[in-house]
Formats: sequence, structure tokens, C-alpha cells
Amino acid sequence: VQLQASGGGLVQAGGSLRLSCAASGSTFGINGGRWYRRSPGKQRELVASITSDGSTIYGDSVKDRFTISRDNARNTVYLQMNSLKSEDTGVYYCNADAYIMGTGVRVGDYWGQGTQVTVSS
Repeated sequence: VQLQASGGGLVQAGGSLRLSCAASGSTFGINGGRWYRRSPGKQRELVASITSDGSTIYGDSVKDRFTISRDNARNTVYLQMNSLKSEDTGVYYCNADAYIMGTGVRVGDYWGQGTQVTVSS
């Protein structure tokens, strides 16, 4: 299973970006999905998570600004980031539990390659 993360870039403070995390191929689907970030000088932190039924959790620093969502038909988890701040700068990683479509059998926990988000003040 490969997770392809995309959507990072350079944006001014107050701007928006949308990150995508797609599972490769049509064999595997995503159950729970999560976004983490590693900011300069900080430990990795959980930004947001979404379960298979759509329940969400957010880190305190991103509540009311970020929205995690999923498109099961596309095997993709998204992170909409609004009102970006300089402290949101970091490498964002997606993480997901994958399963074999049609069976529901869980195959493991996987990570995407990371996408850089830089917010200029």
C-alpha cells in the first residue's frame, strides 16, 4: 500500500491550502486517516484524524481552522487548512489504516512521504 501525499506549498499567513492523501490502486481502501506534522524545533504532533465513519478529532492549535475529510470513492483523505499561521509551517505526513477492499481485512498502518507547508508572515 502506498500513500501519496500532495498539496503542500508556500502561502502567506491567512491563506489556505488543501492537502490530499491518496491510497494507490483499487485493491486497498482507507479506514482511519490522520495528518501529523513536524514543525522546526518541535516534536511530531497529531493535527487531525478521521475514522471510517467520519468522526473527527483535531489538535488544539488547529481547531476551527483546519478540516479533515474523506472521499471513500477516491480512497483519499483531505486536510483543508484555512487561516494559516507561521506556526503551521512544517512537514505534514498522512497516516492511515488500510484494508483489502471487498473483504474488510486490515493490512496495516502506512505513512505517506510528507509534504512541506511553509507559511510566510
